[in-house]
Amino acid sequence: MKYFIGLVVALTAGWFVLSGQTKPLFYVLAGMSVLAALWATARLEIIDRDSSPYHRGILLFSFMGWLFIEMIKANIAVIRAIFRPVGALSPGVTVTRCQARSDLGRTLLANSITLTPGTVTLDIADGKLMIHALQGDGLTSDSFTEFSRRSVVAGDERG
Repeated sequence: MKYFIGLVVALTAGWFVLSGQTKPLFYVLAGMSVLAALWATARLEIIDRDSSPYHRGILLFSFMGWLFIEMIKANIAVIRAIFRPVGALSPGVTVTRCQARSDLGRTLLANSITLTPGTVTLDIADGKLMIHALQGDGLTSDSFTEFSRRSVVAGDERG
C-alpha cells in the first residue's frame, strides 16, 4: 500500500511540475491521468519496491552526480583517443560480475556503463555483464567494480 501511495504522490507531483497549470480543467485532467496510470500499474501487478524506488532518492541523486563526473572524464578520454594517430584505438570486450541483486540495480548498472562515452553494455546474463570499450588497453573484469558498487548502493535493497 505504501508503494501505491508513493506512486500517487510521484505521478501527481510530476504532472504539476511538467504542466505548471492550476486551472480547474487541468486538475480534472491530472486526476484522470493519475487514475489511468494507477489502474494500469495495478492491473499489471507491478506496484512493488522496484517500481516505486522513491525511498532511494538521495542515494540515486548522489549516484547521478558521481556518474556525471565519470561521463565528463570519459568524454575527455574519448576526445583524446579520437585525435590520436590512426590505428591508436584498441577496442576490447570484458566480462565483469554484477553485484546488483535486483532488476533495477542491474538495469541501473548496465545503463550507466552504456551512457558513459566509449563503453557499451552488450549483454547481461547469469549475474555478469559483457562490456565493449573503445580503449581496451588495461581493460579487466575489475575495470567496472566502482560502477557496480555504486549502482548497488543506489539501486538495490539495503541490507
